[in-house]
Amino acid sequence: MRKKLSAIGNSLGLVIEKPILELLDIDRDTELDMRTDGDRLIISPVRKGKKERVRTAHQRALIAHDETLRRLAR
Repeated sequence: MRKKLSAIGNSLGLVIEKPILELLDIDRDTELDMRTDGDRLIISPVRKGKKERVRTAHQRALIAHDETLRRLAR
């Protein structure tokens, strides 16, 4: 999909269609992280509790693979 920027006062804005917002679970109140890699503009929703979700997934992996990890450590 190709888009053009729209004038909003002295700034430019990008209109994101509703189906994309719904797919990404983004609404008017969602905080967005905006950065660049030098060639592209990267916009990502900020998800609260990411560290906690990673920690929980890590714990599940340790429990699920405890025996294998212990063997590898020997």
